[in-house]
Amino acid sequence: MSTHFDVIVVGAGSMGMAAGYQLAKQGVKTLLVDAYDPPHTEGSHHGDTRIIRHAYGEGREYVPFALRAQELWYELEKETHHKIFTKTGVLVFGPKGDSDFVAETMEAAAEHSLTVDLLEGDEINKRWPGITVPENFNAIFEPNSGVLFSENCIRAYRELAEAKGAKILTYTRVEDFEVSQDLVKIQTANGSYTADKLIVSMGAWNSKLLSKLNLDIPLQPYRQVVGFFESDESKYNNATDFPGFMVEVPNGIYYGFPSFGGCGLKIGYHTYGQQIDPDTINREFGAYPEDESNLRNFLEKYMPEANGELKRGAVCMYTKTPDEHFVIDTHPEHSNVFIAAGFSGHGFKFSSVVGEVLSQLATTGKTEHDISLFSINRPALKQKTTI
Repeated sequence: MSTHFDVIVVGAGSMGMAAGYQLAKQGVKTLLVDAYDPPHTEGSHHGDTRIIRHAYGEGREYVPFALRAQELWYELEKETHHKIFTKTGVLVFGPKGDSDFVAETMEAAAEHSLTVDLLEGDEINKRWPGITVPENFNAIFEPNSGVLFSENCIRAYRELAEAKGAKILTYTRVEDFEVSQDLVKIQTANGSYTADKLIVSMGAWNSKLLSKLNLDIPLQPYRQVVGFFESDESKYNNATDFPGFMVEVPNGIYYGFPSFGGCGLKIGYHTYGQQIDPDTINREFGAYPEDESNLRNFLEKYMPEANGELKRGAVCMYTKTPDEHFVIDTHPEHSNVFIAAGFSGHGFKFSSVVGEVLSQLATTGKTEHDISLFSINRPALKQKTTI
């Protein structure tokens, strides 16, 4: 295999693999390097499913990005035999007047003229008998959103990228970088490789290795868990029109998915997580009592007929920035190095469009998308991390 490429992508997870596909599709000689063998269970893309929402509670600025991501997921599904997306609809709910997340979701939908239904407590309970909320709750239901099959997304992008000529090095850790004006070099245990351009998208490992590129971005990895619970399939199955959901209650934000093929209702606690080192994370679900108890406490109160036997649990990682917005930008000192980092537990849905952005930056030095929110130089990134 040649050791020189047009672009090297370090980290072939969700963002990196999408970028590799976009580059290879344009005939760019591309090398993707990953410490594992994507799709895998060591990063942030496993666990079968991810929600994609267009009305966005994390900030209405994300809506155009989400809509373009959705277009690209539809395009991917046409190009592959893998199932990529299913339109379950997404329900966002919480106490009326006490949920900033629900309020911002509604404002985002209104500002961008998205198709949504606005509902209140009794209407929520009647429409989805598996949900039990008080009268003072309200909700926004977005019928055109739904669920991405995350591992299939990575698998499809990989197969298509390789078919178009991209090379992938698996089980290969990058140990160091050297960057000059017109050349980048990566050093691995198996040898060195050079390229004209470099994309860095190492997920939780960005927090360790970006310092080798003279970057000090405050990125904190967290351990996160999800559980799949035995549930009443007549109420919580995708075939019965149970939606994906996001919920803000007084103790935090939860998210979940309908049961697909009897896998059980899947739920996660977005607000929960321990600060970790990605190389020493405890990947055993149940290692902490709250892994399961936090999820059951929510189910008992709001979805009691999904609070059955734990079918399985999974551990993954978030890598948060202080403001929980992404970092997608050109290196401030090197115009041939591009960074994708800090996706803060809500990035996967955008990986299709992030890949497009990274490929545009690498080939033309600019992108058609507004990524100013994700600037590497914004004030919020002047804080320090604990790792």
